[in-house]
Amino acid sequence: MKPVIAGPTEAVAGSAQQMPAARLALASLSLSMLLSSLGISIANVGLPTLAQAFDASFQDVQWVVIAYLLAITTLIVSVGRLGDLMGRRRLLLAGIFLFTLASALCGLAPSLELLIAARALQGLGAAIMLALTMAFVGETVAKAKTGSAIGLLGSMSAIGTALGPSLGGVLIAGFGWQAIFLISVPLGALALLLARLYLPADRQTPKAERGGFDPLGTLLLALTLAAYALAMTMGRGLDMALLLVAGVGIGLFVWVEARVASPLIRLALFRDPLLSGSLAMSALVSTVMMATLVVGPFYLSDGLGLDAARVGLTLAVGPFVAALTATPAGRIADRFGAQRMTIVGLVGMAAACLLLALLPERLGIGCYIAPLVVLTMGYALFQTANNTAVMADVPANQRGVIAGMLNLSRNLGLITGASAMGAVFVFASATRDITTAHPQAVASGMRVTFAVALALVATALAIALASRALARRMGRVA
Repeated sequence: MKPVIAGPTEAVAGSAQQMPAARLALASLSLSMLLSSLGISIANVGLPTLAQAFDASFQDVQWVVIAYLLAITTLIVSVGRLGDLMGRRRLLLAGIFLFTLASALCGLAPSLELLIAARALQGLGAAIMLALTMAFVGETVAKAKTGSAIGLLGSMSAIGTALGPSLGGVLIAGFGWQAIFLISVPLGALALLLARLYLPADRQTPKAERGGFDPLGTLLLALTLAAYALAMTMGRGLDMALLLVAGVGIGLFVWVEARVASPLIRLALFRDPLLSGSLAMSALVSTVMMATLVVGPFYLSDGLGLDAARVGLTLAVGPFVAALTATPAGRIADRFGAQRMTIVGLVGMAAACLLLALLPERLGIGCYIAPLVVLTMGYALFQTANNTAVMADVPANQRGVIAGMLNLSRNLGLITGASAMGAVFVFASATRDITTAHPQAVASGMRVTFAVALALVATALAIALASRALARRMGRVA
């Protein structure tokens, strides 16, 4: 019996049937990204209410945020690798289910300790969602549309970040603190349903090609990242000891990875100039972006004398611009080349940092918002193009771990920026208590901080040009 060959009409019909499924699969990934980002920003606004509800100190309720971020930071590479081994669809479904279940547990928690434990569990679900949504892009859209899909995920991440404070405030005022966690339950259920129905099935890869899991490397990396994250977020005299632990941990991790048969991260990956350069740039640029969140509130309130409402509206400009820019940035990266647009994004960020470093405070809020918009647009273009340049050519059996590494580099940059850029700001302001500093001292601190940010962006730009030149010599860039 001869095989039936589909003609043009049947091929078009099959393609038409696949398009809605692909869009719904992308919708499930977008919703997963939105929920992961919302889980960070929506909890911050609830900290004062949680302190009152549980009669706890601010330092204690901060662990509601820290536990979530710590789980994501320490586990995101490991869960990405686990997805490569056991099947990304299966693990992503488990991650969405875990996130949804943990959201319910958070809303029903009778004590602060149980709430923190549930948030850590929610962070594990979020780590799986963050790592595997980007890894799934290569299986849901054509390679030529990779930038557009990654840009859409970037937009959803920015929307989740921007939506959290305002949505959280409304929910707390109307329904109590439990609502900021319970809101994720129906949304998580919808994401789980869409993912189960429309994500492509896992490919059956021979065991010899998959390799094995690396429990020792996973443990060492988790402990190292936990020590570093806690050193950057907690302080209290422990920071140097924790940094020492992190330094020893990374040395042991490299030693182990060079010797095990199936390492968590193959050290040979870092010989790729595009990958190693992209990871370094992502960390540097995320450090810079954190400066806007650390320095911005003090400059706007103490330097320019704005009230709390106008400070909040001004700070919302960044995530709003990112939400509008990321998807078009993906299309631009597809059209003009991801590596070229990475450089363009960095040039835009450098120009914005230069303006902020030279900004006289007498020009007012408008001359702060304009560079902030340029900075955010440059960041959205850079982040989308940088991720696209990496993920477009990643082998299928490495997508999870590479996506996890990209997310990790971004998170480490944000954690470092919160501590390092904050320290630069306080030092440059030449005051012990920044809350009582003179407006001119605050403005001076802001300018110095963004001068340092300019140096970091310039370093990232030099890395981009160098890695592009190396890749061209290797024949990987046109």
